[in-house]
Amino acid sequence: MRLKPTSSQTVGPFFHHGLMWLKTPDLAAGASEGEKIEITGTIVDGDGAVVPDAILELWQANSHGRYNHPADRQNRKLDPGFTGFGRICTDKTGRFRFTTIRPGAVPGVDGKPQAPHINVILFMRGQLTHLYTRLYFAGDPALAQDEVLAKVEPSRRSTLLAQPVAGQPGHYQWNIVMQGEKETVFFAF
Repeated sequence: MRLKPTSSQTVGPFFHHGLMWLKTPDLAAGASEGEKIEITGTIVDGDGAVVPDAILELWQANSHGRYNHPADRQNRKLDPGFTGFGRICTDKTGRFRFTTIRPGAVPGVDGKPQAPHINVILFMRGQLTHLYTRLYFAGDPALAQDEVLAKVEPSRRSTLLAQPVAGQPGHYQWNIVMQGEKETVFFAF
């Protein structure tokens, strides 16, 4: 019997399949309030090749700007059917899709409102450390006052903006680029 060496992979080929049961592509399924929206996109690596086995972990406030978490003690309405948390996977073509509620503005650490956004953590094979980013909504007037977005170089802010899809109300397109000239902004925590 001849042994073949195992291919070198930092996380392993099981990554995508081992987490499939955690998929939550419809965060809005139990929500009773707010505007339902759909976000689609593609993840590509530094060479422009699609990433077919990435996982996006999503965390967001509800339409009133409140997180469904015990630490959020704001005096804002809570929609108990909306958890604001989900995980989605890319498919063989690097595409992802999820449905959610358009989030409301939440206060920052200093109490000033942040523009509505979705917090995103990216996991993928070959990436030992997960990456943090945010998805904002192009055209939102609150973008100009968002303190986190203000810290991003103006020429790179567009990488964080989901664009409305023409002719499809409530549908947004947002792509993630891992490296290169149009690399998505990732945050260090």
